Amino acid sequence: MTQLVILSGKGGTGKTNLSAAFSYLYKQDYPDREAILVDADVDAANLALLLEAEEQTKELFIGGAIARIDQTFCASCGRCQEVCRYDAVFENDHEYTIDPIGCEGCAACLYQCPENAIALETQQAGEWYISETPYGKFFHAHLYPAQENSGKLVALIKSRAQEELESSGADLMLVDGPPGIGCPVISAVSGADVVLIVTEPTVAGLHDLGRVLETTTHFEVQVEVCINKADLYPEGAQQIRNYCEEKGIDILGEIPYDMAVPQAMNQGQPVTKFDPESQSAQAISSIWGRLVTIVEQHSPNDELIQIN
Repeated sequence: MTQLVILSGKGGTGKTNLSAAFSYLYKQDYPDREAILVDADVDAANLALLLEAEEQTKELFIGGAIARIDQTFCASCGRCQEVCRYDAVFENDHEYTIDPIGCEGCAACLYQCPENAIALETQQAGEWYISETPYGKFFHAHLYPAQENSGKLVALIKSRAQEELESSGADLMLVDGPPGIGCPVISAVSGADVVLIVTEPTVAGLHDLGRVLETTTHFEVQVEVCINKADLYPEGAQQIRNYCEEKGIDILGEIPYDMAVPQAMNQGQPVTKFDPESQSAQAISSIWGRLVTIVEQHSPNDELIQIN
């Protein structure tokens, strides 16, 4: 069982398109095997749109808690407002209330209230799902707007996916990770065997590549890189090649700009299925072939990778 996580330093680099394309290629190469698919970008999950996902199970995600004041017991002493570090407590005509958006659920007011008039109430912060796709069982989630604990939600769906991986005997967990370097990324990378970073030939792409590498280095996970839309700015692509050479990191391949990709997205399909002869699909297939060899080195199953 191997965990492969696809990351990018920022959104819009093509990470989800690549994850969908790999899902299709895995099923093509191993029609009798199962992969577990995960969309860990819970703030803006859209991998389901490319996987023909059919929802089977929906569960509530309970995030943090917020404080509530019971006016029946409140003595209007103002102690809660004094101890709130987030300025979430407001007073109006000697009546104290707590702003649910400003409250961080730290419970300082609860412990300081002399009348025990404050309680913490859990809140639903999102939903998570198990869906069926032509390419394997799919775990994904939706975090509600303005909610926190995205890292906790990623950890939850990865945990459920891991349980399915172990019980089903599947060989691969393929994770479409979140962009950036925050808590969701840390949750996505935790337990990973191989990380593929998708970057693009821009100043921001190079900068964000370095930031993601710093994050993955902490987890001592094997990292590979691919450059998307590499032909749009050759000088930028060369800068990324130079940077990776300095860091001793392999570039598995470069994907050209190709209108077949947005056309495939409009049809809700991986580009490797929509137009397998397109330049982008051919480049992705080549990257997949190299990546598969690397994944095999981390798999306890010697029969995992045997591409004809």
